[in-house]
Amino acid sequence: MASENIFSGLKVVDLASFIAGPSAAVILSDFGADVIKVEPPNGDLWRHANNIPPQPVAEDAYPWHLANRNKRGMALDLKSPDARQVIEKLVKWADVLIVNTPHPARARLKLEYEDVVGWNPRLIYADLTGFGENGPDADLPGFDITAYWARSGLLSMTRDAGAPPTWPVAGSGDNATAVGLYSAIVTALYRRERTGEGARVTTSLLAEGIWSASVSIQAALCDAKFFALHDRRNPANAAMNVYRAADDTWFVLVVTSDKLEAVAKAIGRPDLLTDPRFSDPAQLLENRPQLTAILDELFGAQPMEYWYKVFSGVHVTFGAVRNPQEVIADPQLRANDIVVPLEGAGGKLTSTISSPMQVHGVAKVAAKRAPNIGEHNDEILQQLGFSASEIDGLRESGAIPKVKEAAV
Repeated sequence: MASENIFSGLKVVDLASFIAGPSAAVILSDFGADVIKVEPPNGDLWRHANNIPPQPVAEDAYPWHLANRNKRGMALDLKSPDARQVIEKLVKWADVLIVNTPHPARARLKLEYEDVVGWNPRLIYADLTGFGENGPDADLPGFDITAYWARSGLLSMTRDAGAPPTWPVAGSGDNATAVGLYSAIVTALYRRERTGEGARVTTSLLAEGIWSASVSIQAALCDAKFFALHDRRNPANAAMNVYRAADDTWFVLVVTSDKLEAVAKAIGRPDLLTDPRFSDPAQLLENRPQLTAILDELFGAQPMEYWYKVFSGVHVTFGAVRNPQEVIADPQLRANDIVVPLEGAGGKLTSTISSPMQVHGVAKVAAKRAPNIGEHNDEILQQLGFSASEIDGLRESGAIPKVKEAAV
């Protein structure tokens, strides 16, 4: 690990909770930023997500370390009057402040941009909301399943015909939004380098969900004709469908028109190209279920290993559908530093997932465990200029927890 990295010297205060805001800070930390995680004295609820279904249950607090590795930890009761002086010094110290508290509560805590920018005009204030800062639902709390998935329309489209909306993978919308928030922060930092001016930047789970669904939302904006929900037995295109191999492995197959002849020959069915049921476009429209049934039988006769060789041989796009236990055995993950070692977490948690970008020639900071509650309180407060007696006073007032409470 190089002693100097892209964001070495960049100071970040992470006041956000759960996933999206903290994960944006993780990306900054991967490239050297000094990130202080501020949470309530009893801790961020995400610390316990490993015991909250439907997240997979584990003894190790894997969601917490994933969203908060490489950070220093501060426990602070924002509702305490004495916390205000700590916030002021944190803001004056910071280059970036990340906040996702709903705006009504944020206003009560005096944490809005207007409340703090006077302390540090060069501050990049990263404002994350569920549904955007304006409009009738601006003040609604939002998780990724409601704002990113449901409100954006994604949840209506990611299912098969006849099936109800399903429950998406935990954090999938949040982590996509984290990359968007990170991008906004870096854009503002670039502007600050040119102008010297700080900025308030914002994104929302809704905006990021709409962006992810933008092909279909853009289609709706121009009154496009939509196909029915995907039905794998009667798909809009049998060459772009999900099939199952003999070993029960499902795979996604995407055969573009320029690959049809090569694929038909490779699977041993060149006759499908001249079969009148499928070679005539009008007939093909009527006979999609029949073609799908033929392919179902064909692909079900050989294991995935066989089809992997066949499809690779003709350079067609395909992908086996893997479960998490299979994904972690994929050699591509470690070959490309997608999964990296994690230092100090203990238990079975010895590796973690790196942020999804690399800068060639720059080594990311080695991943270290997330902090305990208030683990670095004294260190940070001293760095901010508080004396030992002032720190004791903050403890007595309840603004920060007692030492034994902070060590949880």
